[in-house]
Amino acid sequence: MTGGQKEHTNSEVLTNGHGKSGVAVPSLQDGFIDIPETASYPTGSLDFLAKLQKQEDKRASTSVDAEEPSKVKLNITIVGAGLGGLAAAIALTRKGHKVTIFEQAPELGEVGAGIQIPSNSSRLLIKWGLEPFLAGKIVKPHNIAFRRWENGKAIGLTKLIPQFERDFDAPYYVIHRAHFHDAMYRLALKLGIDVKINSRVNEYDEASGSITLGNGESYSADLVIASDGLKSVARQIVLGGVDQAPRRTGFAAYRATVDVEKMKAYPDTAEILAKPNLNLWVGDLRHVMTYTIAGGKAFNMVLSHPDRSDPSTWNSQSPDKILSGMREHFNGWDPTLRKIIDMIDSTMKWPLMSGSTLKKWISSSGRLLIMGDAAHAMVPYMSQGAAMAVEDAAALAEAIHLAKNKSDLPQALHVWETVRRERSGQMQEASLINGKLWHFADGPLQQARDEGMAPEVDGRDFVSSPNQWSDPTTQRWCYGYDAEAEIRKAFSRTSKL
Repeated sequence: MTGGQKEHTNSEVLTNGHGKSGVAVPSLQDGFIDIPETASYPTGSLDFLAKLQKQEDKRASTSVDAEEPSKVKLNITIVGAGLGGLAAAIALTRKGHKVTIFEQAPELGEVGAGIQIPSNSSRLLIKWGLEPFLAGKIVKPHNIAFRRWENGKAIGLTKLIPQFERDFDAPYYVIHRAHFHDAMYRLALKLGIDVKINSRVNEYDEASGSITLGNGESYSADLVIASDGLKSVARQIVLGGVDQAPRRTGFAAYRATVDVEKMKAYPDTAEILAKPNLNLWVGDLRHVMTYTIAGGKAFNMVLSHPDRSDPSTWNSQSPDKILSGMREHFNGWDPTLRKIIDMIDSTMKWPLMSGSTLKKWISSSGRLLIMGDAAHAMVPYMSQGAAMAVEDAAALAEAIHLAKNKSDLPQALHVWETVRRERSGQMQEASLINGKLWHFADGPLQQARDEGMAPEVDGRDFVSSPNQWSDPTTQRWCYGYDAEAEIRKAFSRTSKL
């Protein structure tokens, strides 16, 4: 050392004299203003410190499965064994809680086709140890390409590899929903979670934290978590008797898969498969999202379109009528896309629903809460529905983990509710805004949007984009979000009050 300078170790560089992550400064005496540990405004100036801290944390961790048990250990009932319910069970069990899941279906499974696992979700799932269960089932797309509706010309481009894994410390996956669910279920079983199928919950007693099944059996717990979907029974109880159900958006989506072997028979459709990209055709009030799933063996398609008819009438339509209706919606679109649409043998049609921000997620007693689609249903235009449920689960486990004793639980749950209501409400909004951005008719708005995305395609620098997957501000907020860290920050703020 020279000039009287002190040599700092890596760990010292990551602390601010109070043992907290932040910039290196001398210890501060009372009466002097403290230096912020993190920034509350949008900035990337401290990212390098966060990356150093993650490297330190990884060196300190002995295993992906290592998890410090919570001081307060709870007996927890979860209603619903969908992706959200399983995520909550996994996150909470890893913290040492005893979890039992009750699922009304006689056997476990998921309907639908493809689902995206963005970086803000995959980071948590990998930490939980899910990756080995996904082997051979996931696809890692290279890019997301926006395409013009009439000819397939690229008008926007988000680079996922290596950018997302490098910038957000986690990959971006696509997978068949059934394969994702099966992986979560197998991880839950490995952790010793008790999953009771064919167990419909008929009644909640939020005051006592108990549920009653259809067969009359009752079960009590310290905490009941209802992850019971769009048609949640628990939501109305939490809201004090007046439900606030998700509403229709005036749009619906056809979902289908195409055998990639059919597509390989033609040069233009085979070209779509050349790289495992996400391709999104956008046009007037319609869009088509596509990507390969099942380890690249199937081509997933979601075809969004305006529809204000009664969904109860859809089941009465013949398969041929549904197929012809789907094809009619995309008459005149890119011939390559049309060729793929004509390869679809069968499809299902779903109404697109969106919730609005609820005033509360936790019942008056603090013994019953809702999460996932029950609390924040959203349209799939940001591909964040399941990711929000995974974040809910990780955040809830972290909030309870911060409680030193049972008397701290109300504060912990309040912190979780406050943080998650804001985050999921903003994601509902972002999803609806994508529905606006993608669906312009040809004209000045469409031209301005395409011009705003052009630098992505041309490889030019840009500071904003109408493509929310590429827009730097939206990207950081969406994919760089750390659900557990946000809970710790919020808990720390409330503890100082």
